[in-house]
Amino acid sequence: MNKICVFAGSNVGNSPEYEVAAIQLGELMAANGIELVYGGSKIGLMGRVADAVLANGGRVTGVMPRGLFNGEMAHTGLTAFHEVGNMHERKALMSDLSDGYIALPGGLGTFEELFEVASWAQLGIHKKPVGILNVKGFYQPIADMLNQAVAAGFMRDTNLGLMLFEESPAVLLDKMAAYSPPEQANKWAELPK
Repeated sequence: MNKICVFAGSNVGNSPEYEVAAIQLGELMAANGIELVYGGSKIGLMGRVADAVLANGGRVTGVMPRGLFNGEMAHTGLTAFHEVGNMHERKALMSDLSDGYIALPGGLGTFEELFEVASWAQLGIHKKPVGILNVKGFYQPIADMLNQAVAAGFMRDTNLGLMLFEESPAVLLDKMAAYSPPEQANKWAELPK
């Protein structure tokens, strides 16, 4: 993988482990020659991962909708910066520029981005790895919800393999490098009763 799109919170959260994980991920990406593609902000976990990549000699591409955010939130020290018309264009360009995705802890925007790329994988729109950095068990409720969706007959168990949950940034990057998409049955075929 040459480029990874990272979805992350615009806040750092209330536990130092979140910030530490973002910085570790950025350092590892730079050390492995992986370019960061992200939302272009200088604040929160978004800013921390970008700063860590840059501080370690890596490349960072930001993508931000024109006029949607306060100008002072945009990171001005990036390798490349793209302004787009809206959030849909932002997500499409970040996806086009990336070989995989990682979700750090975050809020509604991070969840929405994560589930969109996971849904795209389920539909066969892409075959890229979707990594989830499960810092302090942050994403455990989502892992539980996905298992509940399988148990309740709303999702195939093969779709659980579309997302890679891991607590360690290094292990997650290794899993993503070795990723092979699960065999997908026709999504529209009848689910087992």
